[in-house]
Amino acid sequence: MTEPTRDQPVLVLNAGSSSLKYQLVVPESGEVRAGGIVERIGEAGSDVADHSAALQAMTTRLHADGVDLDEVPLRAVGHRVVHGGPDFSEPVIIDDAVLERIRALSALAPLHNPAAVIGIEAARQHYDVPHVAVFDTAFFSTLPDAASTYAVPRDLAAKHSIRRYGFHGTSHQFVAQATADLLGRPLAELRQVILHLGNGCSASAVRGGRAVETSMGLTPLQGLVMGTRSGDVDPGLHAYLAREAGMTLDEIDTLLNKRSGVLGLSGVNDFRELVQRVDAGEQDASLAFDVFVHRLKHYVGAYLAILGGADVLVFTAGIGQHSAPVRAAVADGLGELGITVDAHLNASGSSQARVISPDGSRVVVAVVPTNEELAIARQTADLVG
Repeated sequence: MTEPTRDQPVLVLNAGSSSLKYQLVVPESGEVRAGGIVERIGEAGSDVADHSAALQAMTTRLHADGVDLDEVPLRAVGHRVVHGGPDFSEPVIIDDAVLERIRALSALAPLHNPAAVIGIEAARQHYDVPHVAVFDTAFFSTLPDAASTYAVPRDLAAKHSIRRYGFHGTSHQFVAQATADLLGRPLAELRQVILHLGNGCSASAVRGGRAVETSMGLTPLQGLVMGTRSGDVDPGLHAYLAREAGMTLDEIDTLLNKRSGVLGLSGVNDFRELVQRVDAGEQDASLAFDVFVHRLKHYVGAYLAILGGADVLVFTAGIGQHSAPVRAAVADGLGELGITVDAHLNASGSSQARVISPDGSRVVVAVVPTNEELAIARQTADLVG
């Protein structure tokens, strides 16, 4: 195997049960050579029988885009893996033993880890280069015990690996560093509250580049209101629905993960459409927006307390980057805490990282685009040298 060069790309793969997202990235420059998604894997009527066929389809598309991996060899393949459980606190080169450990963690992420395993198995057969697993949970392995521990019997928690793991960690870690770069300040001196707001939403408190709190927990269901997920609810809701509505645990799980959140309150989960309905005066949409923002303020206030104040509040991901109304609503009324936004700066449609708070604000408010594929590519390249 030849030594990698700085212009060699990393192939970043994100395997779902019926999809394969891919991006060919040069880690040092951030150049994206190609990218896309293969969908309907294994579905009736699909030409893509399995993930191995999906990789063949990806190769065909790359050729169509003018990319020949035989001419520009891969440096490595980086795989997004949702759940690292208690086993993985940093990226790891995948061998058979690592793959089996990822497979064994499927009980903690039954919708995600099995698909990742299938994608990894197929990719290892196709590409004779190092393969690296980058875990969504890894960044939050630094949570203090007081933040990561649920108040349930310790022997039960130990036996079943019950703790708060957090998710979207690759995004939060990338944005924490990108924010420090934007401000021209050392990451080690910053206290940051980061709001990753997309169809899935999470918040984190980051001190000196290390996560000390996050909103998601054992699963991605805990925390903020999301597109289709409820976020925080009374744990007693499960038993109540079982008794009063005759629902099974699987039905309740589906309800809270796929039929709740903004969708359950308003009938839509596209936030752009939600804002349009709010502007049109629809009461259900207005309530959904208000509940979404109320939960965000709840976490911002909590994290200011945990950090002892903040230097910067950061918005990222689709809603965080593109919804000026959400950013304005979160900051509204927080002036006494040092958080304000400049209306003109906030309304800017720029896609670049930028500050949207007035000059001299006690807490800088920033919009910083995330780039999980680039983060995975860089962590992969760092590990394989």
